[in-house]
Amino acid sequence: MRLSFLEPLYKESGPFASVYLDTSRDSAIADPDTAIAVRWRRLRETLVAEGADPDSIGAVAGTVGSDADVPGMHGQALFTAHGELALQGELPSPPAHDTAHFGSLPDTMPLVAQHAPEIPYQAVRVHYSGRHSTDAPRTVRFDSEAGTWPLTKVTPGERVHEKVPVAAWPRAAEQLAKQLETQARRLGTEILVLAGETWARGILARRLPGYLRARLTTAERGAATERGAEPPPGRALLEEQLDHLLSGRMAAHDRALLGAFLSQRAHDGAIAEGLAATVSALQRGQVRALFLNNHPESPVRLWVGPEPSQLAVTEDELRSYGVRTVRRERADAALTRALVGTGAELILVPEDQLRLHEGVGVLLRYTDPTPQP
Repeated sequence: MRLSFLEPLYKESGPFASVYLDTSRDSAIADPDTAIAVRWRRLRETLVAEGADPDSIGAVAGTVGSDADVPGMHGQALFTAHGELALQGELPSPPAHDTAHFGSLPDTMPLVAQHAPEIPYQAVRVHYSGRHSTDAPRTVRFDSEAGTWPLTKVTPGERVHEKVPVAAWPRAAEQLAKQLETQARRLGTEILVLAGETWARGILARRLPGYLRARLTTAERGAATERGAEPPPGRALLEEQLDHLLSGRMAAHDRALLGAFLSQRAHDGAIAEGLAATVSALQRGQVRALFLNNHPESPVRLWVGPEPSQLAVTEDELRSYGVRTVRRERADAALTRALVGTGAELILVPEDQLRLHEGVGVLLRYTDPTPQP
C-alpha cells in the first residue's frame, strides 16, 4: 500500500493531536449529534490530560462531526499540528475504540488499516422491470461507480447515470462498455461487479471488451438490486455486494510485493525479518516494502529522532549516530513515519497468511555487498 496520502501530515513537525471518533449516523441512533458530542467530550479530557494546547483542541472540536452528510456507520480520523488541522480522514468503519493522543508523532496506523485493501474497482447496475422485448416503451437505467475500495463507502467515486430507451439498449450497451474499458485502464480496475436485471445485464456483459470480461464478477441477486434501489447519498453503489466480494482480499499490487518477498525469502535474498533488522534497513533507506502482522495494541516502543530515518531499538544506538534530541514512541508510529519519509510501502498481512518474525519483515531495494575475504 502506498502511503502518499499521509505526506501532508508528515510535512508538519508536531506535536500532534490524533483523534479517532465514531461519527456514525445510523438509523438506530436516535440522536447522533448528541452521541458524537458525548464521545468528543471524553476524548477532549484525554487530550487535556496529555498536555494538548487549547488551539489544537479547538481545531479538532471545529471538525468533529463535520461529516454529517455521510450516512450510516463510519468514523473520523483527525490530526492537528501547531493548533491547525493537518489531516482529516473519513473512516469506512467506526473505530474499534474512540481514541485521542497528543505526542511527538501522529498515531496513523488505524487510518492506514482502514485504507486497506485499496482495490480499484468498478460497480455497475442495470435495471429494467418491463417485458423482455425491445418493443417495450420503457427504459433501462444504467448506474456505475468507480473508485478504490473501501474508501468509496464514505467518499464519492466517479459516478455515471444514464437512462436509455429499451429499443436502444443493445447499441447503448456497446458504447457504455467501451467507456467502462477506457475508465478501467485509466484507474487500473481489478474487479468489475455487475448487478441488475438479467436481460439488460446480459446484453451489457456480452459487449464488454476482453480486458473487462477477465475482471467481471456478477453480483448475487437481491431485492434491492432487482428493484434498482438507490444507495443512500454518500454511500457506495453495490456496497453490500462489494463488501462480500472484497472482504479479506489483497490488492494485486500488494500481492505482487508479497510474492516477491516470499520468493526472496525462499532463496535467502533481499529481505529481512524482525524488529532490529527492519529498523536497520529503514535507517539506510533500503526498504521497498514493509510487511506487518498488525497488532494494534502492541506495547513495543522505538527510540526516534527528528528525521524519519532516525529510529533505533535502543537509546544508546540512536545517540551513537549523533542524534541529540531523542524520545521513545510507539513502534507502529515510528515505522510509519519512516516509511513515508523514505518512500517505502506498507502491507498488512494476517498471521495466518504469513507469520513474520516479531511480526515484521521488509522487502529490500538492494542488499549490502558481501565482504570479500
